[in-house]
Amino acid sequence: MQQVNNPSPMQQAINPAPLQQVLKPAETTKINPVPLQKLIKHDRSMITMSDDNMMVKQIHATHAPDGREFDVKPLFQLVEDILNRATPGVDPLISAAQTRIETSDDRTNQASFIALLEALSFTIDRISCEIAYKSLGGGDAHAMTLSIFNLLTSYSWEAKLVLTLSAFAVNYGEFWLLAQISSSNQLAKSMAILKQVPTILEHSGQLKPRFDALNNLIRAMVAITRCIIEFKELPSMYISQDVPALATAMKHIPTAVYWTIRSVVACATQITTFTSMGHEYWISATNEAWELSTMAHKINSILDLLKKQLTLCYQYIDDKRNAETFQMLLNLFESIHIDNMKILRALISPKDDVQPLLEGSTKRRVNIDVLRRKNVLLLISGLSISHDELSILDQIYNESRVHGTRMESQYEVVWIPVVDRSVVWTDAMQDRFVTLQATMPWYSVYTPTLIDKAVIRFIKEVWHFRNKPILVVLDPQGRVVSPNAIHMMWIWGSTAFPFTSLREEALWKEETWRLELLVDGIDPTVLNWVKEGKFIYLYGGTDMEWIRKFTTTARAVASAARIPLEMVYVGKSNKREQVRKCITSITTDNLSYCWQDLTMVWFFWTRLESMLFSKIQLGRGDDDDSMLREIKKLLSYDKEGGWAVLSKGSFVFVNGHSSTVLPTFTEYNLWKDDVPPKGFDIACMDFHSKLHSDSQPCCRFEFPSEVGRIPEKIRCPECLRIMEKYITFGCCHDENAISALY
Repeated sequence: MQQVNNPSPMQQAINPAPLQQVLKPAETTKINPVPLQKLIKHDRSMITMSDDNMMVKQIHATHAPDGREFDVKPLFQLVEDILNRATPGVDPLISAAQTRIETSDDRTNQASFIALLEALSFTIDRISCEIAYKSLGGGDAHAMTLSIFNLLTSYSWEAKLVLTLSAFAVNYGEFWLLAQISSSNQLAKSMAILKQVPTILEHSGQLKPRFDALNNLIRAMVAITRCIIEFKELPSMYISQDVPALATAMKHIPTAVYWTIRSVVACATQITTFTSMGHEYWISATNEAWELSTMAHKINSILDLLKKQLTLCYQYIDDKRNAETFQMLLNLFESIHIDNMKILRALISPKDDVQPLLEGSTKRRVNIDVLRRKNVLLLISGLSISHDELSILDQIYNESRVHGTRMESQYEVVWIPVVDRSVVWTDAMQDRFVTLQATMPWYSVYTPTLIDKAVIRFIKEVWHFRNKPILVVLDPQGRVVSPNAIHMMWIWGSTAFPFTSLREEALWKEETWRLELLVDGIDPTVLNWVKEGKFIYLYGGTDMEWIRKFTTTARAVASAARIPLEMVYVGKSNKREQVRKCITSITTDNLSYCWQDLTMVWFFWTRLESMLFSKIQLGRGDDDDSMLREIKKLLSYDKEGGWAVLSKGSFVFVNGHSSTVLPTFTEYNLWKDDVPPKGFDIACMDFHSKLHSDSQPCCRFEFPSEVGRIPEKIRCPECLRIMEKYITFGCCHDENAISALY
């Protein structure tokens, strides 16, 4: 029997048959790859269909993951880098992708990644060969895409995408690598000629629309792959697949994977067309740029939908994490600690920033340990904290530092800036933050981004911060000993150390209704008058006609009664510009003494308001407290015109509205005979009381919505009834007010 020897593949390679035996005459012409239009023209209906149910069923039939998973991120980063460097004539595929690749951990050099590539290289090569073969042989694009799905049956959706993109990147990267280095490398030059690269580059101007369309499609493919990987990386401890946003995304991910792999087929076919057909064909195929753009539009439409769901997922996770952190903070403040470090780290440095603080005097970044076991005053404010507030705080703080060995100096202040994270951080806001930080002699958080959203929620809900600055006091063990010591600080300065609620109670027990309570720490001139036992009239308002009548009449009465009189204009709690004009007029006409520095005017009214808020915070805001009633009267008179407080030394004998104080002096003849037996102060007080009982002005208090603790009810200081409650809107046209955007 005759033995037939079949040549082995190696023998065939070494001793190939004559070319004429391999190719029949009809086959000696060029093998044409299927044009891209043929791959897509039957699919336009699918591209515009709103329902891809049939296609989804087909790809689901190929999807049978075996449970084995691998981290696709390092492989995807490698593919992204290849496509980014290969893509010609356009901006980088992904903004900052290059930076991310170079600055992130280079996991591609790790042994585990090398082992992973070894395990996946066969699959990647199979996909690459499948795409190349089907692109040359022609056929339906849908069938070609399904054949790739059949190769990747056991892989997850994101792995299918990354492996297919890897296969494409091998060929695409090789093509453009030859284009980039062929001029300097002979081997590359020879290979480039085989692949018609010089000819392609020669006609690059005519091919630019197709290159642009190809680049846009690749950009879309990379973007949607990254988006799908992000869904895979969502932490399962915070979100499950029954959450609507994630459920919607998971429903659309198979469709997204299908169209992305199908786009890979289209891109690969385009590259095959470049390397296997003449330039006459490239130039004549005018519709292919449009076909690629159509695919990109499809991918981007799906991407937009997925991005919306991803945003919702991140918001859901953020809310869950914030709720968890918020609860952790609640538990932390209910626990006992040996020092304040856990508390401060949770508030100021939840992300374990090594140096989260800026030291005030040196402007160096420091570790949070500088606050260990110290009394810490957390100055919490927005960027709208005013120059007046900072100026007075700075003065009080520096005065306490002068006496470094006194107990009053044994505390540290830390500024915690609270900003709305939903508002875009602008250059103007950054400039405002830096300016504020530069003026502070105490510690401050290095940047507002260190303050976690859950911490901001805690500050607002538990410590009742709105927009007005508050001063939360922590003792050396991190316990809150005062929810807001800002009122203590305004009223008594560092004397209020250690700024506890108990200390606040004790200080109030020592106080009486006297002139020093109103002007202490503001103006030493007035305090000297008090020591000298002079008659002192504080007055305010912005009605210059009333101011002239009051000061003129008061001086005439003082002259007639032969009493030493000093008068001080203290302005109004708002209407800053009108107060400035009044000060100018009073000074020009020499009507009385004025505080030229408007910060002193501001501090007078801030201290007065703080007295009310301090009482409210201590739960004493509605008690039968004669001192509190006088404070309320004065605050109410400020809202209803002019007023005056009359004193002899420390003793305040009249606290009245303009409607009763001026008539008291204009009708001096009616009570002047009481002056010799009673004394001027008592005689004046008795007559004013009669007028006051006949004509009681309406009382009104205003609590800005930015004040954290607003009382549910408040008693009238005149008739002691519960006052009616209204909501009002106001504007004082203060051009110097800081923008509410801060």
